[in-house]
Amino acid sequence: MKLKHVASFLLFISSIYTHGQSLSENPHEEQQDTIKKSEILKQLGNGFFPTKYFNFDLRYLLKFNQYEGVRTGVGLETNDAFSKKYRINSYGVYGFRDHRFKYSIGGGFRINERTNTWLNLSYTDDLQETGSTKFLTDKRFFQFFEPRLLNIDLFHKHITKSINLQHEFSSNLLTETELSVSKIDPTYAYRFNLNGNIYENFDVTTAKIAFQWSPFDVLNTTENNSKDDGYPKFTIQYTKSFKDVLNGDFDYSKIDFRSIYKIGDEKNAFSEIIIVSGIANGNTPLTHLYHAYPNNITKEKILQRFSVAGLNSFETMFFNEFFSDKFTTFQFKHFLKPFNVSERYKPQLVLITRYAIGDMKNPERHDNITFSSLKEGYTESGFEINKLLFGFGLSFTYRYGAYHLPNFSDNVAFKFTFNLSL
Repeated sequence: MKLKHVASFLLFISSIYTHGQSLSENPHEEQQDTIKKSEILKQLGNGFFPTKYFNFDLRYLLKFNQYEGVRTGVGLETNDAFSKKYRINSYGVYGFRDHRFKYSIGGGFRINERTNTWLNLSYTDDLQETGSTKFLTDKRFFQFFEPRLLNIDLFHKHITKSINLQHEFSSNLLTETELSVSKIDPTYAYRFNLNGNIYENFDVTTAKIAFQWSPFDVLNTTENNSKDDGYPKFTIQYTKSFKDVLNGDFDYSKIDFRSIYKIGDEKNAFSEIIIVSGIANGNTPLTHLYHAYPNNITKEKILQRFSVAGLNSFETMFFNEFFSDKFTTFQFKHFLKPFNVSERYKPQLVLITRYAIGDMKNPERHDNITFSSLKEGYTESGFEINKLLFGFGLSFTYRYGAYHLPNFSDNVAFKFTFNLSL
């Protein structure tokens, strides 16, 4: 279900900022106005509220998680009207439960227009979920509401200084390289026991290089060089951490891979397959290892665990239940053709199966935290009925196989789904 009312309101306000003029009866001006409104709506869909020289970043307006509670703030980014060669981007947020202000200040300058090559600098003081991996080349993905974020409680503080180079070999092959220095301080009682040396907080110096290859994307030159997505898509990222370089404490390396496939017509029935894999070698703290995208609260009864299902997470896997230094997840979704109840009411049934496998070499290094491995293979299946009412739906998922639990109810996840987009 579209956020038509929200989009219309934001579009109206944005028009006041960007135009400040009355409507014209000139057909040419009306056409230009329509084009501008279309571009503004596109910006809103990407999570920006545009003004003349800078855009508000809507990602930081309002979030919630188990550590910060309510997290709110504002982000700003300069646009092409400010400069096509230079850009400034920053944000500031405040967590009402941890009573702490977080922020990032950054900017960049374009080295080459033809290859869209940018050199960027940033300073960030914020939180990151333990065991999560971010691909440098991920295109901006904006959601008004991030379901899985509500339940996350394991974060580490980080102060990160980075220099980053973005480059496009072609419209189908993107790359980013980054050198960063981070001070890591877990928000929980974690100790990394490395050969008798205990680290409760630590410094990490890393170099990363990432490639995103989308061989079947089509460049739409008639619409500001926008892209029509084609599948499959492939992303690979290599990370190297250096000991004793810029005060780095550990020497390790990581390789991360993701591939996304879509088969069929999205307006009818289609299937989606997502494969994610990662491996870490060397002395890697838990903060930089892998979870498998869990999204189940550790509470006794089903109704106490009733929350909102994520987009690509394991709904029956409890938070902090598994960590790995090598893992692979496979997710299959089959979207049936929407039920054509009426012009505006079209609920959709989605069949889902997820599988994860992984292991860890030295679990004894990680003190004050208890977890299991995924070496036997984790399986869950279920279904979603989406867009039943105002974007809300329902999901049911069942855990079975090697990690099936003795009590039936502990294997069941029954949740809301929430699907809204501009």
